[in-house]
Amino acid sequence: MAKPAYRRVIVKVSGEALSGPTGFGIHQPTIDRIAKDLIGARKLGIHLGVVVGGGNILRGVKVSGKSLSRPTADSMGMLATVMNGLVLEAAIERLGASARTMSALNMPQVCETYERARALRHFEENRIVVFAGGTGNPFFTTDTTAVLRAAEMECDAVLKATDVDGVYSADPKKDRRAVRYDRISLKEAFDRNLKVLDATAFALARENGMPIIVFSIRKAGAIEAVLRGKGRATVVSG
Repeated sequence: MAKPAYRRVIVKVSGEALSGPTGFGIHQPTIDRIAKDLIGARKLGIHLGVVVGGGNILRGVKVSGKSLSRPTADSMGMLATVMNGLVLEAAIERLGASARTMSALNMPQVCETYERARALRHFEENRIVVFAGGTGNPFFTTDTTAVLRAAEMECDAVLKATDVDGVYSADPKKDRRAVRYDRISLKEAFDRNLKVLDATAFALARENGMPIIVFSIRKAGAIEAVLRGKGRATVVSG
């Protein structure tokens, strides 16, 4: 059995991934599968954090407009990530592992408020930490949150779970000639506008030397496979 390539990682899971085949809302079988994958990855002996999106419930940037300001819409999106975090935490706990949801938004009656020192203690106590509430500020995506939390938690990499098996030169669903990369630099990915991350997340990743591993979350065991260096993925670094 190959040893894990990293000792501590953040897994970025989009809200859309949690909706499964329905495309909207929470698909419990998909949640359970992802929770099982996270537990399997944690059993490798690594520290594991998860940043969840909220796009399966609401995307702030899409609902903002004349009747709703962007800050208000983004706040609603952050609340959606907390709901997803609580569902994922419950699934992990139900499967016999320990997890904690920590929100960048202060809501102590619902879940813990994010504090770096407390999150590190949860890691040391073998808990999977689910980071919700985005950064706690509007205008920032959960991609940025994932890189930010990875830097704060002194992680070795961000594992970005998507619905494709890596980074391509174009959308492989629309362009059959799209070329898949095994490795690509952060600068090249940004310059080619490959949509790996948003501009702020790119800047944070480059500044902190944080590798981004892009892989498909659609198959069971995908997270553990990537951690063992066996999964099909693209490494974006340097």
